Amino acid sequence: MSWHVPNPTVLGTRHAVSSGHYLASSAALAILEAGGNAVDAGCCAGMALAVLHADEVNFAGVAPIMIRLADGTTVSIDGLGVWPAGIPADLFLREHGGVIPSGLLRTVVPAAPDAWITALRDHGTMTFGRVAAAAIRLARDGFAAHPLLVEGITARQRGYRNWPANEAIYLPGGRPPRVGERFVQADLARSIQLMADAEAARAGSREAGLEAARAVFYDGELAERIVAYHREHGGYLTAADLAGFRCRYEPVVTVRWRDFEVMTCGPWSQGPALAQALRTLEAYGLDGLAHNSPAYVHLVVEALKGVFSDREHLYGDPAFVDVDVARLVSDAHAAARAGRIDAERAHPGLPDLVFGVPQPLPEPKDYDELPVVGEGATSYVCVVDAWGNAFSATPSDGASSSPVIPGTGFVPSLRGMQSRPDPAHPSGVAPGKRPRLTPNPAIAVRDDGSVLPFGCPGGDMQVQAMLQVFLNTFHFGLPLQEAVNAPRFSTWSFPNSFAPFDYLPSRVFLEDRFPAGTADALRAKGHDVRAWPPFTRDAAAVEAIYRNAGTGFLEAAADPRQPAAAYVS
Repeated sequence: MSWHVPNPTVLGTRHAVSSGHYLASSAALAILEAGGNAVDAGCCAGMALAVLHADEVNFAGVAPIMIRLADGTTVSIDGLGVWPAGIPADLFLREHGGVIPSGLLRTVVPAAPDAWITALRDHGTMTFGRVAAAAIRLARDGFAAHPLLVEGITARQRGYRNWPANEAIYLPGGRPPRVGERFVQADLARSIQLMADAEAARAGSREAGLEAARAVFYDGELAERIVAYHREHGGYLTAADLAGFRCRYEPVVTVRWRDFEVMTCGPWSQGPALAQALRTLEAYGLDGLAHNSPAYVHLVVEALKGVFSDREHLYGDPAFVDVDVARLVSDAHAAARAGRIDAERAHPGLPDLVFGVPQPLPEPKDYDELPVVGEGATSYVCVVDAWGNAFSATPSDGASSSPVIPGTGFVPSLRGMQSRPDPAHPSGVAPGKRPRLTPNPAIAVRDDGSVLPFGCPGGDMQVQAMLQVFLNTFHFGLPLQEAVNAPRFSTWSFPNSFAPFDYLPSRVFLEDRFPAGTADALRAKGHDVRAWPPFTRDAAAVEAIYRNAGTGFLEAAADPRQPAAAYVS
């Protein structure tokens, strides 16, 4: 069955890019055509997305990156900040009733600027100024507000009104922008331009110039503004926190799935959940199940519940928590998780652990709809270039639940909202510790040399959507764009990764394009099924590129659930 929407899979022979906004994709393709590689182009699109998806991606937010080089090396840059060194681990239990409140207290060190510059320094070919030029122009000159941006700002306008600097940017004239109006971010343009100017003024190598651009943010004028605001308003971020920060190269989690090596980020993110889900489903067996049939949906949902149980109880920053990743992705653990799935009955909540120490779960909730998370849902970009390099990145962080630093146009990363207030939790707060991040770019490599960078926005829906698109293509055989277009389902039978960590046992959502009777068949198995509108962004928005070694073509897909675009040459 085909899911026909206007954007088909696009095919090229040289370069390909797919991202969450068409202007970011076009900027990245221009970088490729000018001689830049996939890393140059990916960083260009990533910074542009911080402008174009302004309520969902923050220039000073997070930006986890995975790069597959043409020589076969794969690296992962965490792009994730740490809690300030001076924050008490028990602050939120002791003074805030076990809640991480909106505002400065959820701030971790901004990581995205360093992530882009680290990737450019080590694996790119161009200067910061060249790669950031599109972001500067789009912020300075503006762009047409798109429906996703307008809907997001409208839904979160109460948060923007808490701080004058946020309100001035996101509610110009005192109201959300209207679709088609020009949306300008002049302060952000000046901030990025300061970095580019410092690079241009630095004599010497490209690397020296990149360090000069970085220094403006972490040691120079922008750092001074951030630190002064935190000092004056009771925040914990200090000059030492900023000056001492560097993103980390982290081990890539690699698992075998048929004739693929699937590579995900580590347990500082939810990345291993994708690897675990694929392994569990393979251990159970997918043969004989029709695509998106009730039996298939039930199986995937039940497998995900087990995986999300491991995520909830065991994942955390490996610098602070001993996460046995090798065991989690092992044959034995996949078989154990598969063996606990009941083909006829839904588990009523979060399944028990196979190994490890369980954590207390939040009280179950019973909302008719998913609660609105206080921040946007991230974006994504992937690139494959003519030389065989592949880039996959999931930049994120919004601006409605923490203040914009006046005069800068950005919010220092508010990703602390993904830590648990209890420091005893594996994902709990601690000085110098990373929150457990939802963004998780991935890359899969086939034995024949084919490469697939893929990912999406969507918080706890990310792994679920990535899993479904991957299986749609490589198990069920759908063309890549049709695999992206196909209706999605989701489980929410776990504590949400975002504060206040709502837990909705047995809850399943289906996009309203499934065959008649699917929902009733799932209800008969014990699932609490609710409906999503067709092509809803709540079902995430997957972008992917497949460099098909068998045909020699680059196949690129962009999700119609957001203003995404895939371009090739």
